[in-house]
Amino acid sequence: MAHHELDVGPLDGHNDRLRASVRPSGWTNPRPAPRYNLVVIGAGTAGLVAAAGAAGLGARVALVERDLMGGDCLNFGCVPSKALIAASRAAAAVRDAGRFGIRMPEGASVDFAAVMERMRAIRAALSANDSAERFRGLGVDVFFGNARFAGDDVLEVGDVRLRFSRAVIATGARAGVPEIPGLAEAGFLTNETVFSLSALPRRLAVIGAGPIGCELGQAFRRFGSEVTILEAADRILVRDDRDAASRLEQALARDGVQLLKGCRIARVERRGAEKIIALECRGENRELAIDEILIGAGRIPMVTGLGLEKAGVDYDPRAGVKVNDYLQTSNPHIYAAGDAASPYKFTHAADATARIVIRNALFFGRARLSALTVPWCTYTDPEIAHTGLSESETAERGIAIATFVQELAQVDRALLDGEAGGFVKVHVRKGTDRIIGATIVASHAGDMISELTLAIANGIGLSKIADTIHPYPTQAEAIRKLGDTYNRMRLSPRVKGIFDRLLAWRR
Repeated sequence: MAHHELDVGPLDGHNDRLRASVRPSGWTNPRPAPRYNLVVIGAGTAGLVAAAGAAGLGARVALVERDLMGGDCLNFGCVPSKALIAASRAAAAVRDAGRFGIRMPEGASVDFAAVMERMRAIRAALSANDSAERFRGLGVDVFFGNARFAGDDVLEVGDVRLRFSRAVIATGARAGVPEIPGLAEAGFLTNETVFSLSALPRRLAVIGAGPIGCELGQAFRRFGSEVTILEAADRILVRDDRDAASRLEQALARDGVQLLKGCRIARVERRGAEKIIALECRGENRELAIDEILIGAGRIPMVTGLGLEKAGVDYDPRAGVKVNDYLQTSNPHIYAAGDAASPYKFTHAADATARIVIRNALFFGRARLSALTVPWCTYTDPEIAHTGLSESETAERGIAIATFVQELAQVDRALLDGEAGGFVKVHVRKGTDRIIGATIVASHAGDMISELTLAIANGIGLSKIADTIHPYPTQAEAIRKLGDTYNRMRLSPRVKGIFDRLLAWRR
């Protein structure tokens, strides 16, 4: 895969401040140390956590970045997307204020340029946390340039050689672009370019109904674009609970998003100012005329062009660097963390894998990737959050489960908030209250899922959750209600008979 330099647009004061933090124009690479305890390749979340953590423990650390420090999360991912999603929720709140008895003046509209400027301002303010100056202050030698292994313990950055005792590959991932005839010629957006828009597309097609496609598709619809999401599968969010995906489909439809499932894109072409997508949907051929195309069809690890062969590191161009459970590559001195090696392509997973690398690479630790309980959340409205094993995964592993579901329609706070369309679903090992998986569909499911992640990671069962006081009224009370449901189900006829006799005697 040929490398092209990443940048942020448009040219304005906010992006100037961002660049000054994450790729300073006057930066001079330091004179390298004779040998580093750890060389980190990539300054996204995994690389930054590994570098800062190792330096904080006294290690001599070099950090190499070929583009922008902060990686996807700061520049093209979590930070800009969540700023847009927050703005889109505000737009939806204004649109739907009437159902709460709030009468809004006619003519309320979205100022898309102002929405984007707010995002750029917040991103620039946050960039100081990931800045080259900050990491130099932490004692990290920061190098900008293309990194290539020149041996099993040496890395080249331009004409400089960095020797190391240990290294970590944390080069991240980028948008996967499907091979569709005419797509490149017609032009398209990815997460690396969509946040540089200054004008709202009137008609937007989103290829892929995964998390990125659903999040941004809904947001742009709420801003006023006519949005069509195209998905080859028969459902959206194929990794998530089917019932949860169905609830989100209903929410997208209410927002006016057109969702076309089971569609194959035959080709894309330009006709004047329009882009035409030729589709085959469930045996029917049709054409879709749009103004912009956004790709949301998964992510590909960035592992080519690093000279991994010279370092004796096995990798797959599509799956990433091959690692064992300790995140060690086929070269025992080189580790990998984050999107370049992990099946969990989330910022919080990148952080967690970097912490594993610090323990294992520098301190002879035996921390395991398989020991992590990794939650994730899709930040649509409602959000869909998951942790632990899914129902299909338990079936594949032959684990007998009992499933408990609490509809938010029976939770007071959800009714008061006007957010009663979601649910909390928990899987326990059959015959026990031991939680092994959970899914939440709620406006703030991402904030609620941590209680269940903590329970899974520490063996806390539904009975203990039922005994834990939850503030009223909150939507998280739905989780406690599931504990009450489990306790009621434990009341066997024999035990109930004993209670009945005891209560009769006490009358």
